[in-house]
Amino acid sequence: MAMSDVGNAKAEPLAIWTIGFRPFFLMAGIWSVVALAGWIAMLTMGLTLPSRFDPLTWHIHEMLFGFVLAAIAGFLLTAIPNWTGRPPISGRPLAALVMLWFAGRVTCLVSAWFPLGLAAVIDLSFPFVLCGVVAREIMAGRNWRNMIMPIPVAVLGVADLLMYLELSGSSVPVGLGWRLGLAAIIVLISVVGGRIIPSFTRNWLIKQNASRLPPAHGHVDSLALVSLLAGMVGWALFPASWPFGWLLLVAAALNFWRLGRWRGAAAGAEPLLSVLHAGYLWVIIGAALLGASMLADHVPQAAAIHALTAGAIGTMTLGVMTRVSLGHTGRALTADRITALIYLLVILAAIARVAAWDGGSSAMLIEMSAVLWIGSFGLFVLRYGPILLAPRVMSEDVQRRQ
Repeated sequence: MAMSDVGNAKAEPLAIWTIGFRPFFLMAGIWSVVALAGWIAMLTMGLTLPSRFDPLTWHIHEMLFGFVLAAIAGFLLTAIPNWTGRPPISGRPLAALVMLWFAGRVTCLVSAWFPLGLAAVIDLSFPFVLCGVVAREIMAGRNWRNMIMPIPVAVLGVADLLMYLELSGSSVPVGLGWRLGLAAIIVLISVVGGRIIPSFTRNWLIKQNASRLPPAHGHVDSLALVSLLAGMVGWALFPASWPFGWLLLVAAALNFWRLGRWRGAAAGAEPLLSVLHAGYLWVIIGAALLGASMLADHVPQAAAIHALTAGAIGTMTLGVMTRVSLGHTGRALTADRITALIYLLVILAAIARVAAWDGGSSAMLIEMSAVLWIGSFGLFVLRYGPILLAPRVMSEDVQRRQ
């Protein structure tokens, strides 16, 4: 699923509005820093927000439906033109989508100042409009193979709605909204990761004249996907049902087998590739811990959740955002030292957060994890913000650097 740049910086006065990854990746990076810093301030200093959500629920909501959804939007709006051959969403329509996303963040932050119904409508407008845009573009391009892609976005919209319904006092199972949202994101990572990781690895290994390459999609991949989908959705709906715990353990084993077929060890010399393999490994660790937490009381669910969020989502998001930002602006697909440091910091952040298993060191590890996370995404904004704002470099410039 190698993506060629379809944006044309000359078509618009500002390069940032030429294609979706530019504004949405920048917003995802900024909001990841702001939202986590706000959560830590609430946790350690007792800061309160004029939000209808309590601090923990606000933190969960904004990481899933603020940060992650912006990154998903940037990826899909960039990939779809390559799948369909249609021009990218750009200019005023793209700016309108960004404003919908931003309106949701502000409204959620100060939702106590609005009627609950109005706050929900403003916040929910972005995922459902994005779902409609994605579906329309894929159908217009008759790209039926990718018609599955609007489904996770729609599920995220439904999950967000469930959080508001729970807040309103409706008879919604506690936590169903955020669990369903997390399940949709992890399944999307599994689907997209299964396309791009072996493809990018194969292309790189061919250039290195490697004899062994990742195999084509096979029965192992299908079984791994189906078991993970069933396990994650089962956990979202029935979080205390032990059969889904066993299913998640089976899914973790199948996905570990799947990951091993992708030849990640052979591509370890290029951080731009190895970070994607590391991100998918976090999916496996998170699924295994989540399954174990449903079967054994001594395995805390929080460790599993953060292996999936800080680990899988954080690492995969940065891996994809950095690669797309480089490739789609005409730059060489290789990680410099700052990019490698970005990856290292987010992986350490995930390790520290999962290690906050129990006991007196938990608070220190949580704060350490937050500092590392903020450092990682802050560096992304500083390093890649100028790239996202600048026009595409000419191909001859890349050739001179190489």
